[in-house]
Amino acid sequence: MFQQTFKNYNINFNALNERNTFSSGDLITGQIFFELTKPTKINSITLALTGKAHVHWSSSGGGSRKRRRQRRNFSAKLEFFNIKRDIVQGNGAIGGASKLQPGTHVYPFTCQLPQGNFPSSFRGVHGHIAYSLTVGISRPWHLSKDFVTEFNFVNSIDVNQPELLAPLAGSNSMTLCRLWCASGPVSMTVSLGKKVFTPGETAKITCEFSNASSQTATPKARLVQNQMFYTHNKAHSRKIIKALASETGRPVSPHSSDVFTEMTLAVPAAVPLTISNCSIIEVDYIIEVRLCVRASSDLIVLFPIILCDIPAYTYS
Repeated sequence: MFQQTFKNYNINFNALNERNTFSSGDLITGQIFFELTKPTKINSITLALTGKAHVHWSSSGGGSRKRRRQRRNFSAKLEFFNIKRDIVQGNGAIGGASKLQPGTHVYPFTCQLPQGNFPSSFRGVHGHIAYSLTVGISRPWHLSKDFVTEFNFVNSIDVNQPELLAPLAGSNSMTLCRLWCASGPVSMTVSLGKKVFTPGETAKITCEFSNASSQTATPKARLVQNQMFYTHNKAHSRKIIKALASETGRPVSPHSSDVFTEMTLAVPAAVPLTISNCSIIEVDYIIEVRLCVRASSDLIVLFPIILCDIPAYTYS
């Protein structure tokens, strides 16, 4: 049995940064550890560096047997890269295998991620984007044994671009109608300091409200995540919407104007980064600001934002 011969298998990555992430073109180094309980012949120890995306979902088939038979499955796969190399190779010149003695064995490795515009790691409801290092151990007269270790890949972008750091602003207004009477207008103007944020950062929203109606208006803000999953050529899709954070501001009294307020939304620390460079998976974020009036439609201002792994700094 493999487990009786090989003990305490482990693979360690040498961290490149405090976030323990890797990006396009990075050199990955580390060590493979395992213990042998007895002399063992090894044909080879191989390393494979892969990046893949996969989506899958099923259409609703209901509970009856007939409807279950009508259920359809949708899926798609992408492979960004698959790089293989040998760590240990048996003595092929004489047709033999390398014989390893009992004890602890350590094998350093070095491999480089290819250059390319690859999407960040992601795990969602109907799919994932995964980057992994697979170590394969081949022995004579045995099936090869693979050990898979995932690592966190991020798509690095230049976050200090002027268009990402420029303040965002939006406004909306409406007139409330009650039976045959029209009340005064309700309006709001909203601004956001920038477009790009990092997980764990707090977004500050500045609002100005005018409420000439006879109803109290309540401002609300929330951070929304959209997950989109596609088959190839986007013939079929599935969307998941998640509200990640929300806040309710101070109510705006009837017949009031020039009411200023601030709301904050804390971006959760563990959320995935924005993904816009994968043909079968997209992840985007919106800050949604609403002014809610009873028995009326809401005023809405939307701010698409980008989540990345490196903080962006506004210029003073």
